[in-house]
Amino acid sequence: MKNSDSITTALNVSPLFGYWVSHQGAQGDIAKTREFIASGGHGHYMACANPHSLVVASRDQQFCKALKCADLLIPDGAGILVAARALNLPIKERVAGFEFFQGLSVELAKNGGGRYFFIGSSEHVLGLITQNLNLEFPEITVCGTLSPPYKPEFSAEENAAMVAAINAAQPDVLWVGMTAPKQEKWIYENRGKLEVPFTGAIGAVFDFYAGTRQRSSGFWQRIGLEWLPRFFREPRRLWERNMKSTPIFLYWIAKEKIKRLLNISTDKV
Repeated sequence: MKNSDSITTALNVSPLFGYWVSHQGAQGDIAKTREFIASGGHGHYMACANPHSLVVASRDQQFCKALKCADLLIPDGAGILVAARALNLPIKERVAGFEFFQGLSVELAKNGGGRYFFIGSSEHVLGLITQNLNLEFPEITVCGTLSPPYKPEFSAEENAAMVAAINAAQPDVLWVGMTAPKQEKWIYENRGKLEVPFTGAIGAVFDFYAGTRQRSSGFWQRIGLEWLPRFFREPRRLWERNMKSTPIFLYWIAKEKIKRLLNISTDKV
């Protein structure tokens, strides 16, 4: 059994409902990622923790494993900060997938560049990502893009071809945008085959960076309600995330808070 205090101190992570969420902030997460890239090793990957992903993982064993085995689980979602405050965890900064992608790109560009491969979304979106990245970060080479078949699962032949194409391009970073939980499970299942130092599951960031979908304004981000304008724009797509998963997550927080208070009271008796 893991010792929470020692792991929290050594790895800069906090235990939240069975998951080890980074609490080192964006700069710390980016620095750790640069270490993964420089190490020459393979198979390190990042995933995002938010209320919806944790609720979905509670009923999807493979997704649960993918999140728990991630080398870096970033606190993407204001709900994670709400939980951290309520449960006295040292997660002080939200690290959204977009900020992580942008921040790592800035650091790599300042320090000699790097090689990116993008898998997911459409050829149109991938073309816009490549175009924008070439303009904003000419030091970073887009060594390959791939729009996989749009289906729940890939055949063994399709998967082997995808892995072979990625490995042949020799990227430093593989960005995966297949939406959750498909992207995290794909990374988890293929991490031993991918000859890539670091892989990031960033979903909607593909559309945000391409400009085909807009993030909510800085105002909504600052007050922790980035999801609200998006929900009004796409209620059908985001209904389950915001109207079902969020109440379940808040119930988890309340239940854990009461459990801790009862334990404290029992200890004092």
